[in-house]
Amino acid sequence: MPRLKFQTLTEQMFYVLLCLKTECCGMDILDRVPAMTGGRVSVGSGTLYNLLEQFLDVKMIRETKVEGRRRSYVLTPAGRERLREEYRRIAAQGEDYRRVFGEEETK
Repeated sequence: MPRLKFQTLTEQMFYVLLCLKTECCGMDILDRVPAMTGGRVSVGSGTLYNLLEQFLDVKMIRETKVEGRRRSYVLTPAGRERLREEYRRIAAQGEDYRRVFGEEETK
């Protein structure tokens, strides 16, 4: 059975949406993702702009302004809910790990 689009989010998707809690443009996102993850996650510009278009199509984000080629976006209520659901899914995985291996394994 094929996975429904955005049923789960990749790390890059998650962090792009997380950046859009506040209005920002693509260049801001390219800077913010590595900053918020200590360099663990980065997003290439091609991937980013593809994701932004997909998120716009499904109304998870909305465009807030256009200044020449620079476009800014912000999370919609639907995007915030999808991000919240993904957080809960990831947190449940962490809880499952702790339940199986115990707290001493998480240190």
